Amino acid sequence: MNKTVTKALSWRILGTAITFGLVYALTGRMDIAAIVCGFEVLIKLAVYFLHERAWDKISPGTKDRPAFVLWFTGLSGSGKSTIADRVFAYLTRTGCRVTRLDGDAVRSVFPETGFTREERHSHIKRVGYLASILEKNGVIVISSFVSPYIESRDFVRNLCANFIEVYISTPLAACEERDVKGLYKKARAGEIQNFTGIDDPYEPPSKPEIIIDTEKRSIDETADIIISYINRNFLSVSRKD
Repeated sequence: MNKTVTKALSWRILGTAITFGLVYALTGRMDIAAIVCGFEVLIKLAVYFLHERAWDKISPGTKDRPAFVLWFTGLSGSGKSTIADRVFAYLTRTGCRVTRLDGDAVRSVFPETGFTREERHSHIKRVGYLASILEKNGVIVISSFVSPYIESRDFVRNLCANFIEVYISTPLAACEERDVKGLYKKARAGEIQNFTGIDDPYEPPSKPEIIIDTEKRSIDETADIIISYINRNFLSVSRKD
């Protein structure tokens, strides 16, 4: 018998002994003291069981809120990942069960994933399926992928119960100016093939839940707009930070 069990038993025996002694001192009858102790043990066992059941339903540090998939789409350099990171950080601080899926991070795990239309479509379908499974298990998913084709995004939308499409509509010229990785320059020079916006098309969403041009709004303003939308439609809380 381990120490924890021994301590629990000794404490229970001590408590019952004290109850017995008090009842006997008040009544002078051992039979009444024994009956009271018996009821005390049974009642406390039932209360303890109900107490543990109640706490089992509480997840410390998290809030039980509706899950959804927040899907950022837009050209490379539009600001998707930066904004998604801000929203993810906010939801984490508020205690939500949330995870983050990002195009660069996923491709680093599966570097063999190509960039033809068929390969991109298959890639987004796989990621979308993963996002939908996480959502079904109560996890909020923050995803940022170029996901250039309507067909791919609609496939993911149909998998999810709550799909929020966020179109970061920053123009191509502005994205090229932010080209810190030099990807647009390489694409223009023919060093990269099938680059979205250069030699591969981007198909804008027709009816996204949110559309924002980061050339006209700051990252903080954009994040606040998205957070306000989430709070109104899913979290029902006001932002306080």
